[in-house]
Amino acid sequence: MIRTLPKFRFYNFAFGIYVSLFFLFLFAPLVVTCIFAFNDSNFPSLPWNGFTLDWFIADNSERVGIFNDSENLKSIYNSFKTAFFVTIFSLIVGTYAALIFERKDFKFKQFLYFLALTPLVIPGVILGISLLVSVNDLGLYLDINFGIDLEILRPSFWLVVIGQFSFITTFVLLVVSARLKKFDVCLEEASLNLGASMPQTIFFIVIPFLKPALIGAAAVAFLMSFENFNTTLFLIGSDTTLPINLYLQVRDGSTPIINSISFLLIICTSIIAFFNLIFSKKGK
Repeated sequence: MIRTLPKFRFYNFAFGIYVSLFFLFLFAPLVVTCIFAFNDSNFPSLPWNGFTLDWFIADNSERVGIFNDSENLKSIYNSFKTAFFVTIFSLIVGTYAALIFERKDFKFKQFLYFLALTPLVIPGVILGISLLVSVNDLGLYLDINFGIDLEILRPSFWLVVIGQFSFITTFVLLVVSARLKKFDVCLEEASLNLGASMPQTIFFIVIPFLKPALIGAAAVAFLMSFENFNTTLFLIGSDTTLPINLYLQVRDGSTPIINSISFLLIICTSIIAFFNLIFSKKGK
């Protein structure tokens, strides 16, 4: 029989305190934010003046709820639209890159893989500034020498998509690559030997196997894009996303409508995480 280390009461007590404080630190701000989304006060703080739904549905001269606030609704729409395109592009490019790196042997493979991972260690601020300066210089060069004025080379929606896509694709690459390492190549070879083409093999054999990873990668990409602030701040045009809009509101003086927006985002994020967990387990 192998002896185990004795467990002392103090260790168990200290471990319980540590875990409790950890979850308190993690969830207390979220709980407070959700509670004060229903506070009948013009300030998002104490004291508690009673329960109200005004910050969700009100539409009068004194208060405007989130569902009647056109500016915030537009910023939410912009964030969803940005996250949608970033997720689609990242899934396509990240999955294709993962297939190449995991299946093919070519010159400078390790070096190129290292370059693909570099966005993970580049701060979002640096990435945003670098991309802004680069496209600005390119746009100025094209305008002066060829008279070409491209909107995509100015702060705009598509420039935000490009900026976020440049580093979120890396996360998709890592998630899909991890799943591909468990793939039995014999299944692919058997499919090809039985007369299936390579596109058919990828569509009917490889993609179903990658389904849990693709769902997880899509959820991560969407949430990262939706909440991105650092990179987006330097690339955004007139159509602000939700994080930028919230920053501007907090800077000018916050109201409980920010709590109501946060409450809705917490609920939506929890739902996405729940379904992602279910689909991932089914895929396994």
